[in-house]
Amino acid sequence: MANEFVEYRPGILRGKAVINGTRIGVDLILEKIGAGETIEELLVAYPFLTREAILACISYGAALVRNEILLDVE
Repeated sequence: MANEFVEYRPGILRGKAVINGTRIGVDLILEKIGAGETIEELLVAYPFLTREAILACISYGAALVRNEILLDVE
C-alpha cells in the first residue's frame, strides 16, 4: 500500500511505514496533523520534507482506514 513517498524498510522503525528516504514515520506525521499542526508548520519543522510527502502520508492513512476489515465478535 506504499506510494512513491511512503516506504517500508525492515531496519527502520521496526518496518513501519516511513517517508521515503527518512526515518520519519507516517504515524508521526498523522499524529501531528491530528494534534492540530498545519502542513506549513510541519514543513518548517522538517524542511527536508515536501508538501507532497505530507499529503501522501494523509492519503496512506486514509487508505488504511478504507481497507480495514471490521469483525463483529459478540
